[in-house]
Amino acid sequence: MKAVLCRQFGPPETLELAEVPTPEPGPGELLIRVEACAVNFPDTLIIENRYQLKPPLPFSPGGEVAGRVAALGAGVAGPPVGTRVIAVTGHGGFAEAVSVRADAAVPVPEGVDPVAAATVTYAYGTTMHALEDRAALRPGETLLVLGASGGVGLGAVQLGRLLGARVIAAASTPEKLAVCREHGADALVDYTRPDWREQLRSLTDGRGVDVVYDPVGGPYAEPALRSMAWRGRYLVVGFAAGEIPRIPLNLTLLKGCGILGVFYGDYARREPESNRAMLARLLGWIAEGRLRPHVSAVLPLAEAGRGLRMLLERGVTGKVVLTT
Repeated sequence: MKAVLCRQFGPPETLELAEVPTPEPGPGELLIRVEACAVNFPDTLIIENRYQLKPPLPFSPGGEVAGRVAALGAGVAGPPVGTRVIAVTGHGGFAEAVSVRADAAVPVPEGVDPVAAATVTYAYGTTMHALEDRAALRPGETLLVLGASGGVGLGAVQLGRLLGARVIAAASTPEKLAVCREHGADALVDYTRPDWREQLRSLTDGRGVDVVYDPVGGPYAEPALRSMAWRGRYLVVGFAAGEIPRIPLNLTLLKGCGILGVFYGDYARREPESNRAMLARLLGWIAEGRLRPHVSAVLPLAEAGRGLRMLLERGVTGKVVLTT
């Protein structure tokens, strides 16, 4: 089979397409014939040895896939061969086939395109876990989404609306903000402007926002925290800006607010049944047309490096997906 390999740590341009043996599913595993694999920010880190997951060289990046079950390992009763599924793989997804734990695979409803299905776990799984499990977002509350035009950001815009919140989308260009508006944002803020905190104050009548969803970090974190309402919840999702912010903890005292970590990968590992039920719910919303993943580019497997470079250069709205 063909697979995109990281043989040495480095930028996306060091990846290569190679012929490798098709993996055999071990006990408790199943083999997925990959149809689509989303490109995600952790993929840019894992190939440079800057991610918490550190597979031995050589390896294929790619943490979430959609495809059909091709074989079952020992002790696995299903899903049956031929069933379309999605799964979190951690790595190995930039390939024509990958073995995963059977309890990581979730069946995909009829009518859901594999490209759309491949976007569900990281962007929407992370976001649903963050908004419902961690922040307990309630209808009528105000949600501020930083980096709102990216994959997880747009997921937060869409799911925030579905959960009944008023959503303020923060992004860096008029074009990116327009995409946020198309996907349901109630209000828009350009957070490259020096007065963006004043904009938030005006949009909330001075009250502040109830929940901040932050996959960006860097210089945006502290101003967002200072813009929170009493008993607000600040969701730490990631650090796409490249800098882990240093937060003055006195702000949490003054705001009576909480800072909550969101580690979706460990949640999925520790609570697999809850995760499977959540993903099935999200896939059902896609099948019903209530949720529409935004895919800005679909590329062949051989162009995985290009997809990662697009992500690094902040040229992506929504998701990039590779197909085999």
